[in-house]
Amino acid sequence: MKSHTRVLVIGGGVVGCSVLYHLTKLGWSDVTLIERSDLTSGSTWHAAGGFHTLNGDTNMAALQGYTIRLYKELEAITGMSCGLHHVGGITLADTQERFEQLKAERAKHRYMGLDTAILSPDEVAKMTDGLVNTKGIIGALYDPLDGHLDPSGTTHAYAKAARMGGAEIILHNRVLETKPHPEGWEVVTEQGTIIAEHLVNAAGLWAREVGAMAGVYLPLLPMAHQYLVTDDIPEIMDILKSGREFPHVMDPGGESYLRQEGRGLCIGFYEKPCEPWSIDGTPWGFGHELLNEQFDKIEDSVNFAYRRFPVLERSGVKRVIHGPFTFAPDGNPLIGPVPGLRNYWSACAVMAGFSQGGGMGLSLAQWMIHGEVERDPRGFDVSRFGNWTTPGYTVPKVIENYQMRFSVSYPNEERPAARPFRTTNMYDIFSDMRAVWGQQYGLEVVNYHALPGEPLYETPTFKRSNAWEATKQEVMAVRNGVGINEVQNFGKYRVTGPNARAWLDRIMAGLIPKVGRLSLTPMLAESGKIIGDFTVSCLSETEFQLTASYGAQGWHGRWFEQHAEEGVTVENISDARTGFQIAGPKARELLARVTRSDVSNEAFKFMDVKRLTVGMANCIVQRVSYTADLGYEIYCDAVSQRHLWHTLWNAGQDLGIRPFGMRAMMSLRLDKWFGSWGREFSPDYMPGETGLDRFIRWNKDADWIGKAAATKEKAEGPKRKLCSFIVDAKDADVVAWEPIWLDGAVVGFCTSGGFSHFTGKSVAQGFVPADKVKEGLKVEIEILGERRPAVLVTEPLFDADGARMRG
Repeated sequence: MKSHTRVLVIGGGVVGCSVLYHLTKLGWSDVTLIERSDLTSGSTWHAAGGFHTLNGDTNMAALQGYTIRLYKELEAITGMSCGLHHVGGITLADTQERFEQLKAERAKHRYMGLDTAILSPDEVAKMTDGLVNTKGIIGALYDPLDGHLDPSGTTHAYAKAARMGGAEIILHNRVLETKPHPEGWEVVTEQGTIIAEHLVNAAGLWAREVGAMAGVYLPLLPMAHQYLVTDDIPEIMDILKSGREFPHVMDPGGESYLRQEGRGLCIGFYEKPCEPWSIDGTPWGFGHELLNEQFDKIEDSVNFAYRRFPVLERSGVKRVIHGPFTFAPDGNPLIGPVPGLRNYWSACAVMAGFSQGGGMGLSLAQWMIHGEVERDPRGFDVSRFGNWTTPGYTVPKVIENYQMRFSVSYPNEERPAARPFRTTNMYDIFSDMRAVWGQQYGLEVVNYHALPGEPLYETPTFKRSNAWEATKQEVMAVRNGVGINEVQNFGKYRVTGPNARAWLDRIMAGLIPKVGRLSLTPMLAESGKIIGDFTVSCLSETEFQLTASYGAQGWHGRWFEQHAEEGVTVENISDARTGFQIAGPKARELLARVTRSDVSNEAFKFMDVKRLTVGMANCIVQRVSYTADLGYEIYCDAVSQRHLWHTLWNAGQDLGIRPFGMRAMMSLRLDKWFGSWGREFSPDYMPGETGLDRFIRWNKDADWIGKAAATKEKAEGPKRKLCSFIVDAKDADVVAWEPIWLDGAVVGFCTSGGFSHFTGKSVAQGFVPADKVKEGLKVEIEILGERRPAVLVTEPLFDADGARMRG
């Protein structure tokens, strides 16, 4: 075994082999894979081998499409067969809500280039030769790319293609220890020690054990999954004789998936009485074994399947496959550089390995070689779970995700497992005020406050929910008086040191403000794509506060780590520094009542930041508000938060003060067409096309990251532009990813939307070609399968001249 390699991949399943292949495909040949046994010895060998593109995350769906198209490329490169069967896939809908979800997915596919179609029950019966009982079926979604393959053959094709690119694969060689090394990582194995510049944990069932060697807790858990293979079925044999194959059928209502296997069928289940496997760790000796059959676990699912697929009841069972697969708490993979460890990479929890493995291998290879990923990776980025994640959180969330894998995914749904977990000092106070809770990055945040007599939960729906009236009242309280909202759900960072300003000037594209002022600035990757939008407050020449999305702490913190410099200290104070924002026309009057400082417009201007004493608490107060109204963000230490609350709340009673939550916040920001991180601003977009270029300080002396790419976009002009629309909606508003139609063709897509309660209009934001942008442009936006008229507007719906916000 050689003593040094540029990249060492631990784990020889489909994901590890995909990573290895893609590293060679992108030009790195000094790459090595180590496997404790034979290739496919974990979950890969017993996988059902199905693949599909359906995914609620559009980037993940696109990467699944890449994975599926890759298989023919592998066959051409290696001369090996992947055992491909492109039979097409049908996803059934037996409720109106499920059918709405499928129509929403079909709409997304229009601008993604995926050729899916909505089917009627009669079309389902015809395409399945009558083997699907369509009683109770409302409709279905058809995807011609769906199919299945040979898991072992495909993994070995990846491996051969990687070897052809220069990679080395070493089998029967368990990793014993991993230690940081000046050149990267020192890896001790059964066959000796190897130094790797980069280390990739693709250990699958053993990812937790390999991670623990480096002091890393990876939030994943193996779940026992069971599927059955039938004896030969005459009806399937007749289909084969006709030169056809039976399509995949997913029946979410029955928690099952069905496909052809030889001359019979294979059916698997995501049953509610599921079981985690080996919670405390995977034995090193486990490998090619299967778990004992457990028919009682799937009895209800089997009985339902007999009704949906009557042919099964007449068929014998040839074999039962019951084995473990790994899941993350939200069911998505854990990919990317692990925060806090230099050159340590995760490629784990890829549960749908033959749908996602190719895309995950490509993304990790791009990340490692180019420093960023072509498509926004946040949905599968390992950093989306912070160091607050524990086994006590992971286990119930994974069980919940497994149980709900085939459940309808609603845009406003808040799943309850492992909650409440992380709360602020305000949790009991807001709960007593009938708060309905959501969560961000594990933290409980108020979505809205339920009205008396209303339930303390928001009904999951694709349409307007029972939060409508409460949200409206919270919005009107802000616009007509003063509202109060916790600022805990902002990510907050303290940047200090003699080199703090110079560092910020390099890492941020915008203006770094002078003392006592704040600025808004994008943070860009070298490609010019947006990786953050920040408020920067200058407290002194050597101290700054940054605020951004709370849920992006891992993402942003890792970027700060990777670009650390001498003379600068960056501290994540997101949970240590908290407070409230107050907003509305009476916000200044409220603030004046609780501080002895002058907060008049002349003394405390828009975009100022000051240290004030509010009540008895020392605070940092910023005059800015995401509500697009007159407002202030008031920050204090967590130990002072309850005092600050009582001070503001009591002083604001005669002003009509009212708490407001995230539902109201999202409505308020749309009045001004303010963009939102993860919606309008993400690593998929450039500053010019989103309008964030107006915050770039083009002429500053610093050579800021992304300058060349952003300057190029500015010179050439963006091909598309983020625009705003008023929509003639019915009882459902834009959420995100709805296609925008013009002259009978899809020309763009929505990034977000909702209802502007203050103006009484349904609104949306989205991208359209730059040469089409003009005031009054009439388009259609497809909402739940129905095209609704919409008109492009260029002026904000509220405070268009900024007089209220600045006055």
